[in-house]
Amino acid sequence: MYPSLPQDYSPKPPPPEAPPQSYHHQPPPPHATGVPAQYVAPHSVHGNWSSSLCACCSDVPNCCLTCWCPCITFGQIAEIVDKGNTSCGVHGGLYALIEALICCGCMYSCTYRTKIRSQYGLRETPCNDCLVHFCCELCALCQEYRELKHRGFDISIGWEGNLERQNYGVHMPPMAPQGMYR
Repeated sequence: MYPSLPQDYSPKPPPPEAPPQSYHHQPPPPHATGVPAQYVAPHSVHGNWSSSLCACCSDVPNCCLTCWCPCITFGQIAEIVDKGNTSCGVHGGLYALIEALICCGCMYSCTYRTKIRSQYGLRETPCNDCLVHFCCELCALCQEYRELKHRGFDISIGWEGNLERQNYGVHMPPMAPQGMYR
C-alpha cells in the first residue's frame, strides 16, 4: 500500500528546538494605562537631553516666564513629573516659599531634575543635578521644560489635560464590582 523506501534512506534528525521565548527580551504588547504615551526621539535613546543647557532662547516665551517667575515653570514641570499626584500650584508655592525664606529653591528643584533623568534614562550632564541647579537654576528649569515638551507633553495644560488629550477626551466606562454580574 505504501511505496517502499530507497535502500540508502536514513531518517533526518529533528530540527533543533527553538530557545524558549523570554519575556525579558520582548515586552508584552502595550495596553491602555491612562498614562500619556511618551514620544522618544531617536537621539535620546542614548541618554542625551533633547537640547543643551544653554539653549534657553530656543523657547523665548518659556525663557521669559522662567526668568520672571521660576516658581510657575517649576510647578508645571513637577506636576508632569509626579504624574499629577500634586498640583502645579502646590509645587510652585512650595518652591516660592523655600526661595523666599532661604534662597535655595534650587535644592528642591534639583530633585525633579533627578526624577526626569531617571524616568527617561538621561545623562547627568554637564555635572551633578544639584550643581546644575545651584549654578544655572533658570537654564536648568528651561531645559527640563523643553525636554518634557519634546517628549510630547503640553506643559501648560497640566497632567490631567495631557491625559485627556491622549485619550481624545474619551473616558472609560465604570467597571461593576465583582458579584454584580448576572
